[in-house]
Amino acid sequence: MAGHRDPLDELVVPDGTEAKEVALETDGDVLIGSRSTIEFGVRGRNVLAGEGVSVDGEIEAGGDCRLDMWCDVAENVLVGQDAYIGERVHIAGKLKVAGDLDIGDDVDIEEGFEANGWIVIRNPMPTIVLMFVYLKHLLLIGEEDTAQRLISELVDEDADEDDPDTEPLVIPGNATVGDDAWRVSTPATIGDDCRLHGNVRAETIAVGSDCNIFGSLRARDNVTVGNGTRIHGDLTTRNGDVTITDDARILGDVSCADLELGPGAEIDGTIRADGEITMATGERDLE
Repeated sequence: MAGHRDPLDELVVPDGTEAKEVALETDGDVLIGSRSTIEFGVRGRNVLAGEGVSVDGEIEAGGDCRLDMWCDVAENVLVGQDAYIGERVHIAGKLKVAGDLDIGDDVDIEEGFEANGWIVIRNPMPTIVLMFVYLKHLLLIGEEDTAQRLISELVDEDADEDDPDTEPLVIPGNATVGDDAWRVSTPATIGDDCRLHGNVRAETIAVGSDCNIFGSLRARDNVTVGNGTRIHGDLTTRNGDVTITDDARILGDVSCADLELGPGAEIDGTIRADGEITMATGERDLE
């Protein structure tokens, strides 16, 4: 069957995520891969950032926050539970921690820090790095159940009992996420009821239902747009097919190989399809 994928090898935007003027907000956890740039703030439950991540706004974590070495945060870091700050992290604002603080060497916090619990000055990050290396090894040898348990311990240990299955927001390594564009070299999956600003650039793109994306979609391969979603821009794929499902609307042009349109789907601009165009009427009964 299909090979095992590194959980940080895909952009995953869970249901209900909003990109507001100053922050990217989600109800669940946030995982940010190494050397990514987030051009606004981040608000979530637990926030975990890999080595060399840059955040151009404020981080608000309702649970834990873990910043690996060389991270750079342009504003405050506010943590509802415990914080783990790796060596040579730079925080331009304040660090406020409701629980314990584990902090590495040569950390620069320009406006000072406070913690209500224990403060330990050392470098906790190698443990986090080891966890991700171990996770990748488990996936390579096919131990998916063990890997899933490790992921649950990392990102779901503080999940609300009423909502234990909230999917994390995952930003892969070397990504750029901002008001202008979301650029990744991996597949991208966007859930239902999301409201995002910026052009999405990815290997493949799957958008859920009832989303509003204020920008264009561009992929190397296939693109799918869910029911009732609005794309306020063009939809372009270099080599793939495009599926626009029921009552979805593209307010720009569409360029692809094959194009499949569901009932009520609308395209305001020009259609350029190298292959077939299939239009469903009434009940979806294609093929």
